Amino acid sequence: MTEVSHQQWGEVSGLPSVDIWVLQSPQLKVEVLTLGAIIRSVCSKGKDGQIKDVVLGFDDLQGYLSDTRYQGAVVGRVANRIAQGRFVVEGKEYKLDINNGPNALHGGLRGFNKAVWLATEIDGGVQLSHTSPDGDQGYPGEVQVSVSYTLQGGTLTAEYQARSTKTTPINLTNHAYFNLAGQGAVDIYDHQVSIDAQSYLPVDDTTIPTGEIRGVEGTPFDLRKPVLIGPRLKEVPGPGFDHNFCLLSPRDAWTERHAARVCHPASGRVLEVSTNQPGVQFYTANYLDGSMVGKGGSRYGKHSSFCLEAQNWPDAVNQASFPDCLLRPGEVYRHITRYTFTTA
Repeated sequence: MTEVSHQQWGEVSGLPSVDIWVLQSPQLKVEVLTLGAIIRSVCSKGKDGQIKDVVLGFDDLQGYLSDTRYQGAVVGRVANRIAQGRFVVEGKEYKLDINNGPNALHGGLRGFNKAVWLATEIDGGVQLSHTSPDGDQGYPGEVQVSVSYTLQGGTLTAEYQARSTKTTPINLTNHAYFNLAGQGAVDIYDHQVSIDAQSYLPVDDTTIPTGEIRGVEGTPFDLRKPVLIGPRLKEVPGPGFDHNFCLLSPRDAWTERHAARVCHPASGRVLEVSTNQPGVQFYTANYLDGSMVGKGGSRYGKHSSFCLEAQNWPDAVNQASFPDCLLRPGEVYRHITRYTFTTA
């Protein structure tokens, strides 16, 4: 049985007030904000019975308003990067805001993460909805989008839907940063990760996929069996993991499957992720630098957390060999991701 409650959490000048929704089961307590459909916290028990919040975030609304790292937020219209902030749909070129080197990232300068979503209670959770107008951040078509968060036992499910009045790229995900030792722990080097992917996407020096789909065999990206994150980070080129792992081939049907498992042996906490998306971006917080003051005065540094962003492949709108990311009028975009928390 899941208890659902909500209350006002803060006010933003010129925007609706921001509410916090609390979903509580015997195993988990989850907090969700109407700002950015943000997962603010997930409190879970370790094997010693100690309850810890395992999601990075902020103590107050101002922290989220000034955040540039998408803490816990739903990002869109298009999660991840679009090369040069440009794409062509139906013969017309569209230009987006450039906000990540030479590229567009996570929907633009004012993406879905900065919108205040409308909230409605549903069985076991909350549904949040948002309307993105035609031309928003440079994207075509008015898009009606919703995400439903429901909690059942130790599983938090996120279900996304979207419809558009014009053909537009769409790729939604949640950008929660996790540390299973508890938010505020210094790093994730003592976590073990496994990802059910036979291949990954190599990237250029601006983190755009090169177009190659490379097998993980014999590379530091072979995470098919559990590996300790700390030692493996020393083998990965660049500052850490920030790569798409291919959960299926470009023409496969999008069916829900197990994607990843992370375990923190010291506390016994385990997070398992399943999704119907074709990829998962594994990111090890390479660009957090300790300047961000989070919950309880914690400073979030490099490798202080990890993200498992279930999504379509980055820059798919510009790479014909990647899974289709276009949403056409009359179609419904459907994305489901489940986060299951247990102890080992």
